[in-house]
Amino acid sequence: MRTLTPRLRDAALRWAADDPDPATRAELQRVLAAALAGEGDAAADLAERMSGPLVFGTAGLRGPVRAGSAGMNVAVVRRASAGLAAWLRDRGDGGGVVVVGRDARHGSAAFATAAAGVLAGAGFAVRTLPDPAPTPLVAFAVRELGAVAGVAITASHNPAPDNGYKVYLADGAQLAPPADAEIETRIAAAPAAVSIPTATGETVVDVTESYLDRVARLPRGPARALRIALTPLHGVGGSTAVHALARAGFTGVHVVAGQAAPDPDFPTVAFPNPEEPGATDALLELAAAVGADLAIALDPDADRCALGVAAPDGTWRMLTGDETGVLLGDHILRAGGNSDPLVVTTVVSSSMLRAVAAAHGARYAETLTGFKWIARGGPGLVYGYEEALGYCVDPDAVRDKDGIAASVLAADLAATLRARGQCLLDRLDELAVAHGVHHTEGLAFRLKPAARDAVVDRLHGAPPAGWTLERPAPDVLVLRRGGERVVVRPSGTEPKLKVYLQVVEPVAGRAALADARARAADRLAALRTCYTRLVSA
Repeated sequence: MRTLTPRLRDAALRWAADDPDPATRAELQRVLAAALAGEGDAAADLAERMSGPLVFGTAGLRGPVRAGSAGMNVAVVRRASAGLAAWLRDRGDGGGVVVVGRDARHGSAAFATAAAGVLAGAGFAVRTLPDPAPTPLVAFAVRELGAVAGVAITASHNPAPDNGYKVYLADGAQLAPPADAEIETRIAAAPAAVSIPTATGETVVDVTESYLDRVARLPRGPARALRIALTPLHGVGGSTAVHALARAGFTGVHVVAGQAAPDPDFPTVAFPNPEEPGATDALLELAAAVGADLAIALDPDADRCALGVAAPDGTWRMLTGDETGVLLGDHILRAGGNSDPLVVTTVVSSSMLRAVAAAHGARYAETLTGFKWIARGGPGLVYGYEEALGYCVDPDAVRDKDGIAASVLAADLAATLRARGQCLLDRLDELAVAHGVHHTEGLAFRLKPAARDAVVDRLHGAPPAGWTLERPAPDVLVLRRGGERVVVRPSGTEPKLKVYLQVVEPVAGRAALADARARAADRLAALRTCYTRLVSA
């Protein structure tokens, strides 16, 4: 049981006194009182709440909605916005347009109001999006409105108790180093939240029509006959996705009724992430019931999407992020239209995109994990993806992952193939025969930061025999052996260590594909066993 120290007590007292939100001020005071009284785990709870500040991870600030410096609350959002405002002013962008949007999570409305108030108080021309909006609309609005920055209040696919603060820069891409550390320095120097000036007068701007018009132009082919099952997983993307698909000509969309409306509690799923087991069960049931050609799952802020397909025997399954990533990349490159195209993925994603790019005469690049890197992969970017269901299919409009635009492009591909008597699985077979079977799998181990870092250091100091080692970043390891690759990295948004496995198996013609896939599956299973043991040792 943790003991309440004078330092922790004083820090909590100061934070509560400076908290402009009466609700979280009272919440922290209750926890402090319990800690002073020696009740249960109250001192440990208080220490965790005061262990901040939150820092910019892979996709912004994220944390549980709660009082204290390590939670998402009005005080934290005010100070983050003050730090962002100071950084923008120091760069000569004072008085510029800043876009603020939000999802429908707990606290999002209050946090968006707090961010807009601080930015307006600092002299910026604040443009807020009406009502809860998909995160891609914030990224789109930054470029559409010529903004110097954008703020999206969202925790994307994190569990229901969480929320977050995501920053876009003037190029429409996510915040990236060294800007993140520079802003964190200014947040640390910001005054107490209660003392930060605020103002009203922000302007509500709806860019939805412009966004829908842009997305409607994405399809490459004329085919539109397609039946689609879709779920927004209780998030904010459902209505926009249905309208986007309809405007592009795909009107046969069936939505999972029990998951259609935004609900911050995500009552029908354990985790609101299409990657999680069980999250798409209702979607696949609907797809089978309506005889769909394609199933689409968005995550709660609609920046990610997952695709589901029916096998020849009628059973449905979700494609992996890499399968979808390669399909969409190949579809875009087949369409042409760019004299020197660049496609980008990450060190943890399937390397098949490299082979696909070479086949189409396109340039290829790999980055570290995160769309803040993918979107800045280089000139001529036409497509970027990461295996965690993130796809940037129209970087001139949205320089970030966009689940809605990706859904429209996936529908275009599925309809084009359907018109030829084929499906997405047929195209995957063609790609495997041409470029080899690329089997990938992601493993996640819930570990505290110290234990997580110890595993990385241990593998770096003593990699398994026969493997070569690369370290593209201080906390990222890439191990290679023949046609096998393993990437080890900590999650940037959750207390997890992630391990990404890949095996590449050559294919000697269409008739040999099944055997090649079986060999790849066996090799992948052996890798899974090996690295599960190494991480757990």
